[in-house]
Amino acid sequence: MIYTSTRGEAPDLGFCDVVLAGLAQDGGLYLPTSWPTVSTDEMRRWQSLSYADLATEVLLHFVGDEIDRDTLNRMAHAAYAQFEHPAVAPLVQLEDRLWLMELFHGPTLAFKDFALLMLGQLFEHVLSKRQEHRVIVGATSGDTGSAAIEAVRGLEHVTLFMLHPRGRVSDVQRRQMTTVHDANIHNLSIDGDFDDCQALVKAMFNDAAFRSEMGLSAVNSINWARIASQVVYYFRAALTLGGPDKPVSFAVPSGNFGNVFAGWVARQMGLPIEQFVVGSNHNDILARFLTSGDMVAEAVQPSLSPSMDIQVSSNFERLLFEANGRDAAAVREAMSGFAGNGAFSVSSDTFAKISEHFSGASLSDEATLAEMASLFSRTGYLIDPHSAIGVAAARQCRHSGDTPMVALATAHPAKFPDAAHQATAQSATLPERVRHILTAEERVEPVTAQLEAVQAHIRRMRAGQA
Repeated sequence: MIYTSTRGEAPDLGFCDVVLAGLAQDGGLYLPTSWPTVSTDEMRRWQSLSYADLATEVLLHFVGDEIDRDTLNRMAHAAYAQFEHPAVAPLVQLEDRLWLMELFHGPTLAFKDFALLMLGQLFEHVLSKRQEHRVIVGATSGDTGSAAIEAVRGLEHVTLFMLHPRGRVSDVQRRQMTTVHDANIHNLSIDGDFDDCQALVKAMFNDAAFRSEMGLSAVNSINWARIASQVVYYFRAALTLGGPDKPVSFAVPSGNFGNVFAGWVARQMGLPIEQFVVGSNHNDILARFLTSGDMVAEAVQPSLSPSMDIQVSSNFERLLFEANGRDAAAVREAMSGFAGNGAFSVSSDTFAKISEHFSGASLSDEATLAEMASLFSRTGYLIDPHSAIGVAAARQCRHSGDTPMVALATAHPAKFPDAAHQATAQSATLPERVRHILTAEERVEPVTAQLEAVQAHIRRMRAGQA
């Protein structure tokens, strides 16, 4: 399996090199040069597999011959044994033809665990085999950070620097990161928003000298291995609800577009997915694009769903590449325009290709609370604000009432207790296994949102550790 950059000016790489590279040297994102396909007979055989065994089968299509089946299966079992629910990603029916897929039963109570625990296994395998050390830099709007930290804490061959926007993640999200004291973990509190953090990470990768000096790798959803790992639960949901013989649709609360793009990949592999609904909060750049075909960034406004407080959806570049017929020059032009003036538009043909399968809706904080309250009142189900947006968007945008719709529950409500209490007057209690973070000592390193300052800090910390 060979991977190519969406911007067409970086070397093609194999899977293990893509895992370590993260971002392509030309600033683009890696995708397979062609999409693997799965027959309906093979999918039917997958219906009875455990989650870890299903992950092995799906990921083998992206790994090629670089990791053997037994090794990959061992990594998958190690990753998903850390989930509390025996089904790993259970489905809960909310109402007629509407299901919720609970993706928060991992160690950090958010969907990021699915990809990052597997990515941690991949890093350890590849780096120990090559006897290399890598510095991982990442940006988080809340959940990626804790999941990445959990995945790589204590690893011999990895040092992690995670950037988060100071004061713009929930207390639980912050404490899940800052109460981890392993020597290879560094939490950087940045005086800006998530887009500032993400821009700093991209700038470090685009600085060829710094990238080489530090041996940078990425854990953000720009890393292809994360997308590939998330493809698995789309297969799990669809195969549980009648696939591959019946279609299914998905509603995904989305900020950086990686989660919903993983579903699109599953569709490219042959899974019969009818529709993707993208849910946004009032930072609604994706919902606005899916109405107009114009991607226009606005100022980020804090919300009750902070993991979606984003105006630069990095993974959308992958879909843009595909919808433009893999025209890397067109992608470079669009991304250059977006970097320069915060806007780009797509042709009517490209927009038609995207809108054929994607719809979008946005909710205000008030509407989000109303959805949380309504769902609790009707069903007794307490939901977090991000997942509530997905459920509401599913109702607003679904094309067919006959096709099962699965909304992805991306976080445990206890990660956002203030919103849960505001909506329902109920207390969302942290599971016992993570309750220690409420009283544990925090360790965090404040840094200004300037590239030179962040790079200097990383150099100092890395030199002190070496």
